[in-house]
Amino acid sequence: MVALLNPQTHSEAHAPSYYVATAHEIPQNPTLSGPVQARVCVVGGGFSGVNTALELAERGFDVVLLEARRIGWGASGRNGGQLLRGIGHGTTQFRKVIGDEGVAAIDAMGFESVELVRARIARYDIDCDLRMGYCDLANKPAHMRAFAEEKAWLEEQGYPHHVELVPSERLHEVVGSSRYCGGMIDMGCGHLHPLNLLLGEARAAAELGVRLFEQSPVERVERQPDGGYRVHTPGGSVQADTLVLCGNAYVQGLHPVLEGKVLPAGSYVVTTEPLPDDVAQRLLPGGHAVCDQRIDLDYYRLTPDNRLLFGGLCTYSGRDPKDIRAALRPNIKRVFPELADVKLDYAWGGMIGIGANRMPQVGRLPDGIYHAQAYSGHGLNATHMAARVLAEAISQESRRIDIFNRIPHITFPGGRRFRSPLLALGMLYHRLKDLL
Repeated sequence: MVALLNPQTHSEAHAPSYYVATAHEIPQNPTLSGPVQARVCVVGGGFSGVNTALELAERGFDVVLLEARRIGWGASGRNGGQLLRGIGHGTTQFRKVIGDEGVAAIDAMGFESVELVRARIARYDIDCDLRMGYCDLANKPAHMRAFAEEKAWLEEQGYPHHVELVPSERLHEVVGSSRYCGGMIDMGCGHLHPLNLLLGEARAAAELGVRLFEQSPVERVERQPDGGYRVHTPGGSVQADTLVLCGNAYVQGLHPVLEGKVLPAGSYVVTTEPLPDDVAQRLLPGGHAVCDQRIDLDYYRLTPDNRLLFGGLCTYSGRDPKDIRAALRPNIKRVFPELADVKLDYAWGGMIGIGANRMPQVGRLPDGIYHAQAYSGHGLNATHMAARVLAEAISQESRRIDIFNRIPHITFPGGRRFRSPLLALGMLYHRLKDLL
């Protein structure tokens, strides 16, 4: 039996976010108690885990999903809500290991991933404020030249959506800020309410028979003599033929190999009080989600109730800011000086999973465990694509997983204690490049 919680009175289980405050309903799923059996055990209640379970249930598999806290507790329920095409950052760097066909396949999946999310929303009638329209913003002329190259490539690929370069003199049609020198609109991308999307997908999975267990952290995994797995939680265990780990930034303790290849990094978001219609229209006239091109990027959009949702401030040091509102307010002021004193109603943060090469880590380990992680802040679409690839592999429907499995992923040096400071030092180089 699933009991529905009032999000206003049970939000303490999640980050104190705008998303929790505006969630349609937050189901409370049971904690695992005693032994259960399943064909597949999925660990992780974010987009990767829930959609892997949903994809498998659609194919007739018996699935148990274990979430250490609450469905959507991590990055999937806290992110900026931008639905953007593309898988990873720069597929051509992997041509030597996956070939031209592999590069083309991942590029195609970058387009497919957005359509997958849109189709899922339509199929299961998920109310999550989906709105299409996105604009990349140029901080310097070199960015506009890169946009022009990207637009030409999209046209070569037969990209079916409207893409338009916006020169500086017309940028006021997109954003009411003088901070940028141009942009590129892509109507094939958009934005949505991520927590409502995930909760809708979890509801669909449950309706197809997936058994969802919350507050059920995995304590250990035992490989069985028959090749299966026994997954232990404080209150029970799951005996399964197949195991899928989708812990991402919270994979610590689940698997030493996966833990070493993903770095948790902090990312932070605020939302303003509802803005008057004329102010909202002046800030973002077209209602696009937008993002600049700096390594310490700003991204922002309007919510349906005219709040500016503004995020960024990615930190690699492992330390959260003492005051998220105070940390992000100067960024908002630089973009929109008129909002210097605006009230910030909600402020929250969380961990995203960063991989060294910025390509999601999707595959099957030598011990037989499937996994998906390290979306590097670009995961709303990529998580859904990873889930489909995993389900296709488990059901022997396709071998697209082999492309991802051939991509090498280095282990961060220094262990958990030292790798965050080392990466923070490395990112200083990229911040300095932003100034050139």
